[in-house]
Amino acid sequence: MVKTFSVSTNNRTEMVDITSNVQEIIQDSKQQDGLCTIFIPHTTAGITINENADPSVHKDILTELNKIVPFDGNYSHTEGNSSAHIKSSMIGSSINVIIEDGKLKLGTWQGIYFCEFDGPRTRKVWVKII
Repeated sequence: MVKTFSVSTNNRTEMVDITSNVQEIIQDSKQQDGLCTIFIPHTTAGITINENADPSVHKDILTELNKIVPFDGNYSHTEGNSSAHIKSSMIGSSINVIIEDGKLKLGTWQGIYFCEFDGPRTRKVWVKII
């Protein structure tokens, strides 16, 4: 079964920590060991695992992505969100995390981040436990 939750963003680009949302789904499932797949069903958003202790890391990631793929470029796509599509492809739309003893098996400083590239919006996150 796939569980779904929503993420609301407030900015054009933003990283939102969703680790606790995913952990809650695992706890509710009572699954002790396995694999958790988190999928973002949007073409202008992504998901990643990165540091969750220092918020300046997220700022740096977004700043550098915006330098590499600027909002305004010589894009063929005319909706005005080409940079969001490119960033989404660069970051990716899914991750897998090991479940051990009913918990996400993440490193000490790691968290799961929803990455908004075309906000603000309300988005969906799909979680499948295997």
